[in-house]
Amino acid sequence: MPMSLPLFLVLFTWVLLSIALGLKFHEWLRKRDMSAMLRTAAEEPVSGHAQLLRNMAAKPPALETWMARLGLLEKTRKLIQQAGLDWAPGTLLLMMAGAAAAALIVSLALPQLFFLPGMSAGLAVLLAALPYFYVRRMRSRRLAAFEEQFPEALDFLARSMRAGHAFTISLRMASEDLPDPTGLEFRTLFNEQNLGAPLETALYDLATRVPLLDVRFFVSAVILQKQTGGNLGEILMRLAHVIRERFRLKGQVKAASAHGRVTALVLTVLPAATAILMTMAAPAYLASMWHDPDGKKLIFGSIVGQVVGQLVMRKIIRIKV
Repeated sequence: MPMSLPLFLVLFTWVLLSIALGLKFHEWLRKRDMSAMLRTAAEEPVSGHAQLLRNMAAKPPALETWMARLGLLEKTRKLIQQAGLDWAPGTLLLMMAGAAAAALIVSLALPQLFFLPGMSAGLAVLLAALPYFYVRRMRSRRLAAFEEQFPEALDFLARSMRAGHAFTISLRMASEDLPDPTGLEFRTLFNEQNLGAPLETALYDLATRVPLLDVRFFVSAVILQKQTGGNLGEILMRLAHVIRERFRLKGQVKAASAHGRVTALVLTVLPAATAILMTMAAPAYLASMWHDPDGKKLIFGSIVGQVVGQLVMRKIIRIKV
């Protein structure tokens, strides 16, 4: 019995703290959603369309100003946005510069592994390109996931409109029920037009954020139906069927070209891996070849042959559907 009162006080305090933290977390989620809506409305629009909000007081960082002068800012920002990452354009550039600096430090600390001229610079270029390739990879994965989910999203919109809902209400329902990235993009589309942007502008922004042929078909169908009339639900159902058929054909092509893709990978990786292993096992072997005039020509010819062979194999095995 003497321990019951302290135990009650501990449990009561824990319950109060849990409720307070839960309320704080709910408030943070609400503020985050509102900030996302306002940030969506303040994004740069497609050329020729109006913008909802513009923050005139904020100045871009010096690094982003320098990127804008070189014409890289908008391209980098669009790439990061399409990858679904919450990075600033300058952050990507700083990561690339940091990776290059780390490669130079490693090459200076381990001179026995970087005895050939140009190896330090090559490693620096390779590591500097890793953040960029990571963003490109995330962009490809996100677009592939969106393309896979898009037919189901079109079916959802069509069923919702057949049930009597308006197109904008169907967009809101789809944004709540569909998984990301499709749900996130539809939520952004709904927020833009809900905050005052014309539907055409919001649709053009969607086509910019998701540069897929299917999305352009969707945008064209919605805008054309709004201008001329027609059964939008039936149009979206037919579009979803066409996309699924194209996916089926793409799967058949991918299965047929699997052997060629594996062969191309082996032929690309094997010479480079052999050269690296030989450098580690017998450094003097390739070093003597590098100092010989004919050896330099052979090395240069082999690199050019590898690049040309990779491009030719890539052209053969990549079949567009």
